[in-house]
Amino acid sequence: MTPVRVLAVASEVYPIIKTGGLADVAGALPIALKAHGVEMRTLMPGYPDVMRLLSGADEIRRWPDYFGGPGRLLAGSYDGLDLFVLDVPHLYARPGNPYVTAEGVDWPDNGVRFAALSRVAADIGHGLARAFVPDVVHAHDWQAGLAPAYLHYDGGPRPGTVMTIHNMAYQGKFDRDLARTIGLPRDASFDVHGLEYFGGISFLKAGLQLADRITTVSPTYAHEIQSDEGGMGLGGLLRERSSVLSGILNGIDTEVWNPQTDAHIAYRFGAQDLTFRSANKAVLQQQFNLDSSDEAPLLGVISRLSWQKGLDLLLEAIPTILEEGMQLALLGSGDRDLQDRYQAAARANPGRIGVLIGYDEILAHLIQAGSDALLVPSRFEPCGLTQLCALRYGAVPIVSRVGGLEDTIVDIDETGRDATGFKFGPVTADAFAGTLRKANAAFHNKATWRRLQLSGLATDVSWRNRAGEYAALYRSLTASRRS
Repeated sequence: MTPVRVLAVASEVYPIIKTGGLADVAGALPIALKAHGVEMRTLMPGYPDVMRLLSGADEIRRWPDYFGGPGRLLAGSYDGLDLFVLDVPHLYARPGNPYVTAEGVDWPDNGVRFAALSRVAADIGHGLARAFVPDVVHAHDWQAGLAPAYLHYDGGPRPGTVMTIHNMAYQGKFDRDLARTIGLPRDASFDVHGLEYFGGISFLKAGLQLADRITTVSPTYAHEIQSDEGGMGLGGLLRERSSVLSGILNGIDTEVWNPQTDAHIAYRFGAQDLTFRSANKAVLQQQFNLDSSDEAPLLGVISRLSWQKGLDLLLEAIPTILEEGMQLALLGSGDRDLQDRYQAAARANPGRIGVLIGYDEILAHLIQAGSDALLVPSRFEPCGLTQLCALRYGAVPIVSRVGGLEDTIVDIDETGRDATGFKFGPVTADAFAGTLRKANAAFHNKATWRRLQLSGLATDVSWRNRAGEYAALYRSLTASRRS
């Protein structure tokens, strides 16, 4: 097996810093790829949390002025991950969320902050770190989208490039004058085959236009984003580049998400004995101030509260949940109006609806271990990781028929296959409510529900095979560039 060196570029990496599923992928994929002969190093910004954890790092390069202030490129490791870290304090030494202020507003210099990350990625691609010269630069989402662009406009020999879309909704759109500030040719911002995007520039569009290969995180989402609606302004470009576009399903870290060893849950269990799921359910009910009942189906939600995630549809379904004798435990944050409405619903229905605004990793594990069903009513969902964790923990997923949800869950009505959950479509309040009623009926048929749980627990949700698809993609790209 020919070894391949890959530089991954990501704005967040679990377990160092996480705001969403991108971090989970960026943290788990490099480790899974080792078994496939791929040496991956990950480049990320030097946020305060990163710098606190990166001890004993080697300095690769120092700049007196890097995009407006002093900077360094460091190489180190953490928790099995080999890292490059761009330490530029005037860009990254800020508290809290990597992308937004404490008021939830984008940092005004985000264009410069993530252009700097892409620029150093391109320089590593050209050999800046002599001990690690990559065969492939793999850019994740718009924050890394300029890496393929810099490599393209630099000219001369370069590594192959891969651009992965984790969510088309986030496109990194800025004023075209930024192109000159960040060291790209002025013409690039006026070129429809470059960065130009409806009179401005888009970092995501640049990556999609100029990368050698494009991937996204499920086969169905790869199809959906080629439509005008799903492509969100970039569907035409993706149709033009469909020959280099593929969908590779995400996996989860099955060491982190393992009910047999999980220190975050109250009682550990495995597929051979699900008895302790009831004990976890009882603890979860206590945590959310819900009535103690093993006979009431407990619906769990771990989600950003947004229109995309269909959390307004779940609000409309609350009367159905109450009529059916079900309970709801919701953990999430996001849209302020949705937060207020969920908190009001919890106050109006004590013992039946529990809501905690925010995110808590320990509580997320307990929701997976104690919920009877896990709800993901998204209007669009590139892949989704929550439903994969649910399968791993015996929580039956109830999901919409979109993106990776369509690809990862087998509906109870799909004949000839071992069902793992419930899917509804179209993505409407009525269809969702009808599926909740169907799931409630199945819950009270203990044999049916146990079959759903066991089929889910038997599903391979690891990175094992998915990482192999990335390895094959890298090798194919490398071979094509050498020929």
